[in-house]
Amino acid sequence: MSRARIRLATAVLASALAIGTLPASAYAAAAPGAGVSARHHHLQHPWHLQAETIRQIPLKGAVNVRDLGGYRTYTGGQVRQGLVYRSDALSKLTDADVTTVSGLGLTKVVDFRIPMELQYDGADKLPAGLAATSRPVSDLGLYGTLVGAISSGDPVKQEQMLGGGRAEAYMRDIYRTFVTSPENRAQFAATVREIADGGQGPLLYHCTSGKDRTGWMSYVLLRALAVPEDAAGRDYLASNTFRAAYDAQVRAGLKQSGRMQNPDLLIPLQEVRQDYLDSATAQLEADYGSFYGYLTDGLGLDLRTLAKLQKKMVR
Repeated sequence: MSRARIRLATAVLASALAIGTLPASAYAAAAPGAGVSARHHHLQHPWHLQAETIRQIPLKGAVNVRDLGGYRTYTGGQVRQGLVYRSDALSKLTDADVTTVSGLGLTKVVDFRIPMELQYDGADKLPAGLAATSRPVSDLGLYGTLVGAISSGDPVKQEQMLGGGRAEAYMRDIYRTFVTSPENRAQFAATVREIADGGQGPLLYHCTSGKDRTGWMSYVLLRALAVPEDAAGRDYLASNTFRAAYDAQVRAGLKQSGRMQNPDLLIPLQEVRQDYLDSATAQLEADYGSFYGYLTDGLGLDLRTLAKLQKKMVR
């Protein structure tokens, strides 16, 4: 790319990101409908006539697998489909699921899970010739806390660990570390650089539930592509729709087995919430002044990389 084209792309990107710092309330958009179980989930933007769609990849062994493409940008473009996928863990895929995943043409899978999650849940089941790249992002010990609380079978201990707003506070702390931890920032930045690489084929990234670390990565990527803040936020919140039935089954199973008398203590940990996302974005603004500052100073992404990202991902 010539210097002139890089300068032009950077100017467009910076302008879009500046617009994107306006609060979501400035753009009155329709919220996703509740209880949607269809493969395609429609999102409306007030300044576009065409509906946007969340494209879910239906699998039996994973419930939150999606193509990140399809979103409109401030610059009048649209994020290309078939290049970046987000998901929950792929360790429970069936043989048919693996065949479906093979059809995505993935050339890289990035796993944000920590070693303890891999130990308990198992490695990804992937098509032949494809191995996951481990890129752990800290959960501040949440997974270990959760395992300990459930395995204790003690309702008093479980209440002490997760009740009284403690689970929600834990989640807010985790989201802040997505911004404050140099190690976490390095993992997210490395993934953005790979996505921006013109020689990198379709890529999928995931954590355990595909909602927090994966949700933040997706939010950052979409906003870096100049997707409006409210649309990026709705993509984040859509995990509640895709995970609701499975998470309810988990709670029912824990109660039936006697391991938890009050499995609803888990709901704040199972859900994504605007409050959690706000904790990260508030930290971002406090530390870097703006989303653009987070990209360049926090993640260390230079303007050439951001321009390459736009060129590759937006049509």
